[in-house]
Amino acid sequence: MDSTLKAELKTRLEEEKKSLDRQLADYGASGDGIDVALGEGFADSGQATAERTEALGIVETLRSQRAEVVAALERMEAGTYGKCDNCGNEIPDARLEAVPSALLCVSCKQGR
Repeated sequence: MDSTLKAELKTRLEEEKKSLDRQLADYGASGDGIDVALGEGFADSGQATAERTEALGIVETLRSQRAEVVAALERMEAGTYGKCDNCGNEIPDARLEAVPSALLCVSCKQGR
């Protein structure tokens, strides 16, 4: 992978991390906790529970995506970015352009 592509992917990952951080903040997520405000006088506790459950699911997905992005940035710093975690071969540039946080090459991903 050439240095220009690596720099571009690093920028994309950093921007994605910022976006995920903003989205998490919008849901009131900080650290490992979440406080989803439903407003005063919310009469239907069933509806409140459903909304909270939906928000928690979204936050869990956002946290998972953020962890993948952070791990990719850490691999860049360690010099292991772009190598398949399973077979150790280079992950094709096209795959990394499509999914900058990819851990596996196409062959290994298809095998799973």
